[in-house]
Amino acid sequence: MKILRLGSRKSELALAQTRLVMDAVGRAHPEYRLELVPIATRGDVDMKPFSETSDAFGLKGLFTRELEEALLDGRIDVAVHSLKDLPAAQDERLPLLACFRRGDPRDALALPAGVSAMNGAVIGCSSARRRLQALDLFAGAEVRPVRGNVGTRLRKLDEGQFSALILAAAGLARLGLSARVSRYFSVDEIVPAPGQGILACQGRAGDKNEDWLDAIFDPDAADCARAERAFSAALGGGCASPVGACAQLRGGEMKLTGFFADEHKGFKIRASLTGRREEARMLGETLAEKILKEAR
Repeated sequence: MKILRLGSRKSELALAQTRLVMDAVGRAHPEYRLELVPIATRGDVDMKPFSETSDAFGLKGLFTRELEEALLDGRIDVAVHSLKDLPAAQDERLPLLACFRRGDPRDALALPAGVSAMNGAVIGCSSARRRLQALDLFAGAEVRPVRGNVGTRLRKLDEGQFSALILAAAGLARLGLSARVSRYFSVDEIVPAPGQGILACQGRAGDKNEDWLDAIFDPDAADCARAERAFSAALGGGCASPVGACAQLRGGEMKLTGFFADEHKGFKIRASLTGRREEARMLGETLAEKILKEAR
């Protein structure tokens, strides 16, 4: 029997997401024995890098490096990531093999358990992108960084440390916590992180994966990822950078909405472009160029 070892972060959400991929492969290819390999990443065990960065709302790569090292040294065959955690610049030795079907890309507002209306004005979130856009929606609110996995963040919310949280809708849904959502933000209200809701499967260059990739490859997710990551890369996007992008498909047409901000220069820019989905990468680069021209 063939063995396929899938690496995942140890968080409850990451494990749940990796099991979605494993279930899809297992149903399509029963000839494989699938093994889940949980791996602790630096971002899971050490919050110090966040306090040392100039922006307390995040850093890119802290949740992926150890998984990539496990790929390179052969401990796992595939790494399953939340695509939004992956830096725009990829190691050529570790290509993205496939994008799994996308969950809800939107951000959502969560309130304390048993509360139906926002009481107070302290909002917790994990990125500059969310913070800057939330300040436009909630006049006079204070937005503070919140760390930990989804369960930890919700516990802090229920303990009264925050009036509300902004979280990824897909993550809440995959944990069976959609009931905690008080409000879904439209893409025009809060532009999501590039790749939000998409699971990315990363492998080693030269490995033969064709016999199981068909079980997880989703062309819609792949095209959206291509546009959003091209946009982010053109802007030098990262988890600590206030960059958002969301591609929406309608048949052969793609609408890409982007967000970019610079607090020091005092601007926040939202813009969108529509084009053919087969030109996804070019659409992302063109939208980034348009925004950069407006920013100058």
